[in-house]
Amino acid sequence: MKKLHFKEKLYKGIFTILAFASLFFLVGIVLVLIKEGLPIFKEVSFLKFIFGRYWYPTYNPAEFGILPLILASVWVTLGAMIICVPLGVGSALYLNELAGPAQKAILKPVIELLASIPSVVFGFFGMVILTPFLQKVFHLPTGLTALNASIILGVMAIPTVCSIAEDALNYVPNAFREASFAVGATRWQTLTRVVIPAAGSGISTAIILGMSRAVGETMTVLMVAGGAAVIPHTFLEPVRPMTAAIAAEMGEAPMGGNHYHALFAIALILFVITFLFNVIAEIISRRFRIKLGLSG
Repeated sequence: MKKLHFKEKLYKGIFTILAFASLFFLVGIVLVLIKEGLPIFKEVSFLKFIFGRYWYPTYNPAEFGILPLILASVWVTLGAMIICVPLGVGSALYLNELAGPAQKAILKPVIELLASIPSVVFGFFGMVILTPFLQKVFHLPTGLTALNASIILGVMAIPTVCSIAEDALNYVPNAFREASFAVGATRWQTLTRVVIPAAGSGISTAIILGMSRAVGETMTVLMVAGGAAVIPHTFLEPVRPMTAAIAAEMGEAPMGGNHYHALFAIALILFVITFLFNVIAEIISRRFRIKLGLSG
């Protein structure tokens, strides 16, 4: 008994350490971002940094306005959501509510396979296949545009949205569907008026996490967005999202210089944005589980 008790304590201690390790690394990342990012605000005010219209960190004098980078991330993310939300949620609805066992056995692994493809492969596809196509269709000087990045990111986010949305649909008790059928509702009415509203919070969580996935993607937007740090007005213009700016410029920024600290400040802002997305998704998810009495 003593030996068994000792093993239980040992396993509990190991798992406790592993659980808190992620928190330790998160705190470490935040502290590094704060330490390296805040010094830039000694050179430029926070509001001017956020709302400045020009990003010329290597000019003399330098301009550290990241509004073009923020708007580029917004444009690309919104475009990705327009693509991935209907496809991801629609796929989840079909898999969970309409597909037969044979169809589900084929479609679900194919959708999940998208999540395992490296982002650089998506970026390569966008450069080689999608870029010439968009350039030809829209008669553009270059096909490396916000639209290109939006399409690729939208496809990349589909597995995230689909998987989480399907889990939310699975949480809806079958009694809801049976009650709807019992009062004469059709399958379509049951789907749109019972199942989707009941899983609405979970589907919202899926959309928010898909948005977070699109905002945080680096390699793909670096390869296909065009890299122009200018305020975009249409989806057919080259853009430089925040993640692409960090990846493209960190190697050329002198350590300890203003450019270096500005890139860390961008990373800190990006971290806050994605962190808020995940917190909101967790809050919605908890409310969804409590609403259905599935909180454990």
